[in-house]
Amino acid sequence: NNLLKVCNALGIFKYSSDQRSLGFASNAQSEIIGDRASAMVRPEPCDLIVTKQNAQDVEYEAWEKDHPSALRSFEGMMSIAKGKKIIMFLDYDGTLSPIVDDPELAFMSDTMRSAVREVARNCPTAIISGRSRDKVYEFVQLNDVYYAGSHGMDIMAPPRRHKSGDTKYQRRAVDKKGNEVIIFQPAQEFLPEILEIFNELEEETKVIEGVTVEDNRFCVSVHFRRAKQEDYSLVEKKVLSVLGRHSRFHLTRGRKVLEIRPSIKWNKGNALEYLLETLGFAESSDVLPIYIGDDVTDEDAFKVIQKRGQGFPILVSRKPKVTMASYSLQDPSEVLSFLLRLARWRRN
Repeated sequence: NNLLKVCNALGIFKYSSDQRSLGFASNAQSEIIGDRASAMVRPEPCDLIVTKQNAQDVEYEAWEKDHPSALRSFEGMMSIAKGKKIIMFLDYDGTLSPIVDDPELAFMSDTMRSAVREVARNCPTAIISGRSRDKVYEFVQLNDVYYAGSHGMDIMAPPRRHKSGDTKYQRRAVDKKGNEVIIFQPAQEFLPEILEIFNELEEETKVIEGVTVEDNRFCVSVHFRRAKQEDYSLVEKKVLSVLGRHSRFHLTRGRKVLEIRPSIKWNKGNALEYLLETLGFAESSDVLPIYIGDDVTDEDAFKVIQKRGQGFPILVSRKPKVTMASYSLQDPSEVLSFLLRLARWRRN
C-alpha cells in the first residue's frame, strides 16, 4: 500500500501485468489493440524507476508541507518580522558547520563566519551549543555574539540582572573585547563529578576503536560516528555502566553521540529565555526570536518559541522528523543562504 501511495504521488504505475518495471505514462505510448483501447506504457531508458531515494523524497516533500522551507518562505517571514526586533539564536554542529566524523574538525567556513558576523551587526546573536563554551568560541572566533555552551549550562550574557534575583550561579567577567559580561553556570556543583565521569568514560571506551570522549565542561559526550556499527551496542553498554554509578546524571542521545548530563531543569530553551531576559526583551511584544538547530536538544528551544507565540523555530534536516519547528532548512549550506538573505534584508 505504501508503494502504491508513492507511485500515485509520482504519477507512476505498472505498465503490464507480467513486467516488473515502473515508468511514467504518456499518451504517445498508448496503443489501440483490436477493438479495445489498452494503455500500455513501454519502458524507456530515461523512465523513472521507483527507488528507496524516490520514496524518501516523496516523504520529505509531504513533511515539508507542514514545515516549509525557510528559504522559500523568506518573504512571508520577513513581512511578519517587519517593525520587530529580531534576535538570532543558532546551534553550531550540523547548523553552522557540517556533521563530521571527528568532532575536533567541525570547522565552520569563512563564508559562514562572515554571514554570522553580518547578522550580528544588526541583530543580537547567540550561539547555543552542546559543546563547551570555550570550544564553540574557538570554532566561531567572533566577539560580537553571545555564547552558551553545554546545552545552555554555561552562558556568557550581557551584564543585566536576572529577574529571579538568584545570583549564586553567576559572576561578572570581561569578554575578549574588554566588555563586562555575566557568566551564568547553574550546574557548577556538578563539576567535580563531571570530571570523574569523563575519566571513567575514557577508561571504559578506550578499547573500542573510533570512539571519542569529549569534555564539554558541564556535560560529557561520547562520539561513536567513527566506530564500527557492530560496536554501537557495546558503546552504549559502556556508557550506561558509567551512568549507573552517578545517580544525579542522566543520558541523552544525539546524532551518533551519547551524552551524560546533570539532572537539573535547564536546557537550551531555558538558555534562550535567560538570554532574552538579559538582553532586555523577555516581556517585549515587538521582539521576534529566530532559532535554527538540527538536533533533538534544540527542540526545547523550539518549544519556548512556540509557547511565546512569536518567532520562528527552524529545523535543519534532510529527513522528516517529529519536531516543534515551524520551518525547515536542509543543511548548513541552506542555513548560510538564509543568514545572508537576512543580513541583506536588515541592511535594506
